[in-house]
Amino acid sequence: MRGRSAAAVVFSAVVSTALVSPAHAEAPPDREPVATGFGGAVSSVDPDATAVGLDVLRRGGNAVDAAVATAAALGVTEPYSAGVGGGGFFVRYDARTGTVSTIDGRETAPAAMTRDAFLGPDGEPRPFDELVNSTLSVGVPGTPATWQAALAEAGTMTLAQALSGARSLAERGFVVDQEFHDQTAENAERFADFSSTADLFLPDGQVPAVGSVFTNPELAHTYQVLAEQGAGAFYGGELGRAVVDTVAAPPVADGVTRDVLRGGMTLQDLLDYRALERRPTHVVHDSTAAGEVDVYSMAPPSSGGTTVGEALNVLDALDEKFGETTDPVQSEHRKLEAAALAFADRNRYVGDPDVQDVPWHRLLSPWYAAERACLVSQDEVLPRPVAPGTGCSTTPVETPEPVEGPSTTHLVTADAAGNVVSYTLTIEQTGGSGIVVPGRGFLLNNELTDFNAEPAVEGQPDPNLPGPGKRPRSSMSPTIVLKDGRPLLAAGSPGGATIIGTVLGILVDRLERGVPLPEAVAAPRVSEQNGAAGASAEQAYVDSERGQALAAMGHVLTPAEGEIGAAAALEFLPDGRIQAVAEPERRGGGAAGVVHPDDK
Repeated sequence: MRGRSAAAVVFSAVVSTALVSPAHAEAPPDREPVATGFGGAVSSVDPDATAVGLDVLRRGGNAVDAAVATAAALGVTEPYSAGVGGGGFFVRYDARTGTVSTIDGRETAPAAMTRDAFLGPDGEPRPFDELVNSTLSVGVPGTPATWQAALAEAGTMTLAQALSGARSLAERGFVVDQEFHDQTAENAERFADFSSTADLFLPDGQVPAVGSVFTNPELAHTYQVLAEQGAGAFYGGELGRAVVDTVAAPPVADGVTRDVLRGGMTLQDLLDYRALERRPTHVVHDSTAAGEVDVYSMAPPSSGGTTVGEALNVLDALDEKFGETTDPVQSEHRKLEAAALAFADRNRYVGDPDVQDVPWHRLLSPWYAAERACLVSQDEVLPRPVAPGTGCSTTPVETPEPVEGPSTTHLVTADAAGNVVSYTLTIEQTGGSGIVVPGRGFLLNNELTDFNAEPAVEGQPDPNLPGPGKRPRSSMSPTIVLKDGRPLLAAGSPGGATIIGTVLGILVDRLERGVPLPEAVAAPRVSEQNGAAGASAEQAYVDSERGQALAAMGHVLTPAEGEIGAAAALEFLPDGRIQAVAEPERRGGGAAGVVHPDDK
């Protein structure tokens, strides 16, 4: 959804519905996909959110302050993708120490969740739609804890200061665009099942019209509570009690006859939640266009860092095996084979490292990549699905197909001192669980559907089954790349399991092929997930000369339903400028900005 600045409206502390009116707004922020200049940068999917982040930088805040402010603004204008009812992963480069650190703000399962929580009375997995539109799939949110932890560790602003722009945006509203209208319409039927959601997003039973002003006074009040009381208001305080009450008794609308499954979240689950500092994943990649670079991303329970990192290592091993290539078809063939091998290992080995052993150091080792690369041929396609790491056998094996919500959002920020943040946050499905916490203005996630309901492969250990206090596996891949110890670029994307292919594609285009970052972000996309049905690809990719050549080699390219991902990225240019990059078209186009543009 694209937020738009609007004329101010009078703020009322708590109201039962959103306010939607004809737009009489000042000109919205420019929706520019590329901005180059000095003094810091922000890129996100939304121009209002990017403007909020840039304002923080202009007022002396750093990249961490700007990231939290931008994320909070996305909770206003992108409420179906992110918000305080969800979680995410925060990756940060510290210019003073030259180090990369991460915060795991992933949602957790309540203590009452059992391994068979998603199985019906017959022992079979419950229908996915039944789980999505329930509170059984609601995980303990991690976003407020992430914001507070990030600011405490490396910010210069208080939480109240960082939230002020988003709170004002929620009060005055934004102009509804086509994307917000369409996503509301697509979810209208399930939104109508819950009175609080219908009151907020379907005022008077209608989808907000394009051009109307959408305000969310309830969310503004929630941000005010967080500003005054800190994240403790969420983890044990009044906001947390409202979440627990909603999980226990979702506000099912009158006349709804279907049974809405209830979760077992308690206030103690919220009190016990911690946003965890984790060691980032790290691989050294010998790229063709940029030379040797250090690629940092998110460790488990995210599979993004391990899968992207393993694929890059396999590409290095293939260069050793076959020699470097400038042929675009051969280069893409190698990328797809590397992705399939890495996804096979992802599905088999990656889960919550606090619950079971995850061999992610082995998955990211060069010797292991060389072992996996032995399977790849220059002129033949490995039969799908490829087996997880078992030597040089090419026999296809049964393997799970990842099921993850396609929504989520990503942002990047940088400041004049060279600090960088790459941050992916989510509520899972577009619209999350579909349940707004009454009087609080935000949707609850349905993140626990990222667990496998039962072992994906019968008789084989599964690292991603439900469990008490467990964090479900994710594909979020917020990434920062360093060159000679200094930031070169940062990138990430929404898109569920397709995130990995999007980030890998951007990195390969930029680092291997020397494609300028704006072109790498805009390029047609493919997501190779080691599935028996082949890779999912945007139609433009399928129809391209390269796509047709890959199909002739034996790659199966299945047209995706619509677009893949919505990336945000930035790059530090050799002359000292920063280039911020957003999508030119996907999700209606994103918004990139710098503090001091070249043309100003």
